[in-house]
Amino acid sequence: MNKESGVKMSNFDMEKLMLLSKQYGFVYQGSEIYGGLANTWDYGPLGIEVKKNIKNLWWKRYIQETSNSFGIDSAILMNPRVWEASGHINSFNDPLMDCKSCKTRHRADNLIETFTKGEVTGDGMSNEELMEFITKEQIKCPKCGEFNYTDIRQFNLMFKTHRGVTDDSKSEIHLRPETAQGQFVNFANIQRSQRSKLPFGVGQIGKAFRNEITPGNFIFRTIEFEQMEYQFFCKPGTDDTHYDFYKQFALDFFTDLGIDKDNLRYKDHEKLAHYAKAATDIEYKFPFGWGEINGTHNRTDFDLKQHQTHSKTNLEYLEQETNEKFLPYVIESTIGADRAFLTVICDAYCLDGDREILKFHPAVAPYKVAILPLIKKYHSEKAQELLQKFSKYFMTTYDESGKIGKRYRRQDIIGTPFSITIDDDSLNEGTVTIRDRDTAEQIKLTVEEAITYVENKIRF
Repeated sequence: MNKESGVKMSNFDMEKLMLLSKQYGFVYQGSEIYGGLANTWDYGPLGIEVKKNIKNLWWKRYIQETSNSFGIDSAILMNPRVWEASGHINSFNDPLMDCKSCKTRHRADNLIETFTKGEVTGDGMSNEELMEFITKEQIKCPKCGEFNYTDIRQFNLMFKTHRGVTDDSKSEIHLRPETAQGQFVNFANIQRSQRSKLPFGVGQIGKAFRNEITPGNFIFRTIEFEQMEYQFFCKPGTDDTHYDFYKQFALDFFTDLGIDKDNLRYKDHEKLAHYAKAATDIEYKFPFGWGEINGTHNRTDFDLKQHQTHSKTNLEYLEQETNEKFLPYVIESTIGADRAFLTVICDAYCLDGDREILKFHPAVAPYKVAILPLIKKYHSEKAQELLQKFSKYFMTTYDESGKIGKRYRRQDIIGTPFSITIDDDSLNEGTVTIRDRDTAEQIKLTVEEAITYVENKIRF
């Protein structure tokens, strides 16, 4: 794939991405010095900046720039009855099977998804249909290569813990497997406190936890992850229009982040969940195949109806103009922050000759500016002064080690869009040389002009 002057590597696989992420401080294996903990990862100094930028841009797009939209931060631990009402206690399960030969455990749908490189996901298949597909295609154990499985059985995904000092059924609570329920149970609170009329949206960013078996595709599927979820409450009868709008809204968000349209596609759900009127995913073509990065769902009034019934609290909305009472429909747009990060870094990696580049959108890049003294002996004092100045406006890094060409290359591979060189003209005339990461072109500007130049370039 061409990405301006660079060419994306066809052999840019997940192993290379993991090595690059560790080497430059994007993502580390969780608890690495103790041998790690499967499917847990730590974001390093550069990774946390990229992830934070993605979350901030999502908030800007979905909350700040979208009229009649509000943010919340609901609790991770909730009353156990929330999960009874939502259906998670009885139906939030994974189809698991064991390899009898090597004793490893697998998700049946993940075996199918990996085998077909994302073309078939197992979405909506029954246990019998999953087993029939695996048997027909003779999908072998990815660890030992044998076809020798147990029957599929369902395993609840929620992490259990206990409140208080006694471990009994009365003290049992769960880590939330999604953030959406916090938005649903606060619907009436938000509507009344903000004096908002329908339609309106509620968004939040937060951690969720799922005790699931993962296929090992780096941070694509983990047991602890972060969601960016937006629930749009609207009048029944208007839901189809809003559903179509948010399908396009989510796609535009990813393309505005700089993601190549050729690597994105819609995929409608083959079978709808019991609560859904319509559902589609946006998928990205990762090195391991197509994978979901966004879900847009028409959840109807299922969630509010369930919580109204189980809590015995009236959640109906009164439309003042018609004096009509009803439960709103909900259009959900959800994006995994970790998967968005993975999408951004996969799509950004390019080769320009032998020059490795992460062509992040400037608004996403971990550092916006690198300050580089041309000759340490003569220019470092002025460079340190400008480092302090630029740091008031942008995330800024500093490098005085080695030849200037090598320092440019270091900034290219970590995705810094602008490198500012301090030289004799900086001392004598107050100008700096600003180099563009993608084109390697250089221009001279005053310090104030350089600040304005970068500010204009990083807008989203």
